[in-house]
Amino acid sequence: MSLLPEPSNREKSKATTPSQLPYLTENVTPYRGKILAVVTSTDSMGNSGKPTGYELTELSRAYYVFLANGFEVDIASPLGGEPPVVIDDMTPFDYAFLNDSIAQRKVIHSIAIKDVDSKAYHAVYFAGGKGAMFDFPDNTYIQSIAREYYESGKVIGAVCHGPAALVNVTLTNGKYLIANRTIGSFTNEEELLLIPDAKEIFPFLLQDKLTENGARFREGPMYLNTVTKDGPLVTGQNPWSTWDVAESMIERLGYTPKIREVTTEENSVDILGVYETQGFDEAKKAVHNYCSNESMSISRGFLAAHIFVAAMQLKAVKVVDLIRLLSFSNSYL
Repeated sequence: MSLLPEPSNREKSKATTPSQLPYLTENVTPYRGKILAVVTSTDSMGNSGKPTGYELTELSRAYYVFLANGFEVDIASPLGGEPPVVIDDMTPFDYAFLNDSIAQRKVIHSIAIKDVDSKAYHAVYFAGGKGAMFDFPDNTYIQSIAREYYESGKVIGAVCHGPAALVNVTLTNGKYLIANRTIGSFTNEEELLLIPDAKEIFPFLLQDKLTENGARFREGPMYLNTVTKDGPLVTGQNPWSTWDVAESMIERLGYTPKIREVTTEENSVDILGVYETQGFDEAKKAVHNYCSNESMSISRGFLAAHIFVAAMQLKAVKVVDLIRLLSFSNSYL
């Protein structure tokens, strides 16, 4: 689900290894236990013929947040073995994941969800990817883990399409796990903009299903970070929520997340969030604050991508405003 053009430093970034990331190598956190990450095994969107899988960035970024904060991560999938993957919007962290022999061994040999020892983990994290819409909702092993963790107070995280794991989970009292809980996920608006025939391709739209089964759905601005926390549940709206979901899970586990250098993409997400909530003038101030600080930077590609999104939505004023913000940021080059 790419919104970003190819980065100019892609070739350099492709060679990144975990040993080159200070977040992982400096001020190492003592071992705190294990977290289970679950990804889809589905490689095609129903009968549409469109390829799918788990979103690499939604696994890789969470994986490294958990690792940096002292947690070993095991990776599971409904079928086990090597799951299909979708690779978009890459940063050095994501390339490092592809170059991480330990992480790749865990992905290629993912644990079949039926073989997971649920008691071995402090939390479970459901990564997104459109394949999750097909093999998460009715998987009885996923439902069993989610029920056990929820009823015992263990942390459950999910991002983008990952909350599909929760839609049909019932508790021992017969009620839906998500009933009367505030939840976020990939929204109808986000889904239908990218896939206009999504209603025909998917078994349901995720926002609709969550609402139908009793959740209070929280919707943030399109393709920007929105994370919702309700009790042991931490849910994120889209791939750009992944960092925040993972760090919020660390907080829910009782720890202060390790300080991490914020990415240029996250800075751009912040600028666009300011625009959505406070308007153009405040967003321009945010651009100035980031671009005039030598230790900070933004992803102009991400701003440009949102110009394209606004154009697809026929929001002429927003298109003009974002072009002005992009032009203003370029004046600092």
